[in-house]
Amino acid sequence: MPQTDSATSTSDTPSVPRSRAWTVVLTASAGQFLVVLDVSVVNVALPSMRADLGLTAAGLQWVINAYAIAFAGFMLLGGRAADLYGRKAMFLLGLGLFTAASVAGGLAQEGWQLVAGRAAQGLGAAVLSPATLTLVTGAVPAGAARTRAIATWTAVGAAGGAAGGFVGGLLVDLLSWRWVLLVNVPIGVLVLAGAVFWLRESRTGGGRRVDLPGAVLVTAGLATLAYGIVQTEAAGWTDPATVLTLLGGLGLLAVFVFVESRTAAPLMPLKLFRTRAVSAANVGILLCGSSSFGMWFFMTTYAQSVLGYSPLQAGLALVPSSLSVVLGSKLAPRLMPSVGARNLAVTGALIGATGFAWQSTMTADGSFLTTILGPGILMMGGIGLATTPLSTLATSSAAPGDAGLVSGLVNTSRTMGGALGIATLTTIAAAVTGPAATPAGLTTGYAAAFRVSTAILLGAALLMLLWLPRPHPKARSSA
Repeated sequence: MPQTDSATSTSDTPSVPRSRAWTVVLTASAGQFLVVLDVSVVNVALPSMRADLGLTAAGLQWVINAYAIAFAGFMLLGGRAADLYGRKAMFLLGLGLFTAASVAGGLAQEGWQLVAGRAAQGLGAAVLSPATLTLVTGAVPAGAARTRAIATWTAVGAAGGAAGGFVGGLLVDLLSWRWVLLVNVPIGVLVLAGAVFWLRESRTGGGRRVDLPGAVLVTAGLATLAYGIVQTEAAGWTDPATVLTLLGGLGLLAVFVFVESRTAAPLMPLKLFRTRAVSAANVGILLCGSSSFGMWFFMTTYAQSVLGYSPLQAGLALVPSSLSVVLGSKLAPRLMPSVGARNLAVTGALIGATGFAWQSTMTADGSFLTTILGPGILMMGGIGLATTPLSTLATSSAAPGDAGLVSGLVNTSRTMGGALGIATLTTIAAAVTGPAATPAGLTTGYAAAFRVSTAILLGAALLMLLWLPRPHPKARSSA
């Protein structure tokens, strides 16, 4: 690969025939598709959920946040469990829990039952998602083939997030809101069946045990921090309860770092962050996630609340953006050998920033071509180009025993970035919009959020340019 002198294998899995390897990649990617799909698929169904279950505005917010908090809070523990107890075992456990929770949420008769189902989905996703990336990197040997496999995983996952609005709108219009959750059941059962037959077990635990104090501290810290972030939308950043919650989360994470520095077998070996590629790539992924998650939220809401689109029309309007993120993710492996992973990540962030800047010129009477299609393609195409090299840089430096953990860290960065981004951007949009939520007022608020996203991506591009490692000349020539 162009970014390292020699790629380090991230798994002890024996090499497998090429056809079998890509079966593993597609199975793991299908699991990741479901995980990311459920981050966004419920957005267009929220009005129907509120009418059917009598949810309050706060309860409706928790339909989304319960999933995000559980997902982010348990991700690192899920990644370490995959290393210790087996990637296939954790894939099956996580997908089974995710599928069962989808049934519970889809059949909910009370608001609290729906929120509990979404939290259980997030827990299943936290176990499943790290195993998917580790299975991908373990099935394909290091080099160009692995980069293509990671690009496929990235593209399929990105397509899940991008397709959420379309899938949700289609199901709500044709069936009911319950099917945005129940649709996971037949897909989950098929993927489970394929995983049983096609996946091969691997682990690198070597008799080690889970670091329970570390697991409790990092899970509590991330969950508390995520809770504080999502509360800012309703209470604001300066509310005493919000400040105390955020400080509490940061304090728990500080204690976690202290404990990990003195534990013989830590959940999160701090030496990982001494690797420049791992640290820089995860920060880049966090910043890109904070912009892209907010993009889907605001564009879905803008299409329905301002332009008057139906849920299905809103989903269809975002299909080109969905395709562009997939295209960007699949183009990245072809460009990395000549451009370099670092340069491609920076270029992708700049393209995305251009799209966000264009989107910030939106108006209440905007046309599909100039306020959805054009900027959407640039925004998500750029994010797709940036994410694949960042994921490759982060995972290529992992030792075999830490592969699942680094995969969990990548997903935690993306998810926490999304939670932070949505909370921050919705707070900004609400402050600019003011109490009068007219179409013009909403548009002004959304435009302000897109301007902030532009600044975030420009900052991410500068950070990646300065921090990501330069490719070694020998690695570039061999690539």
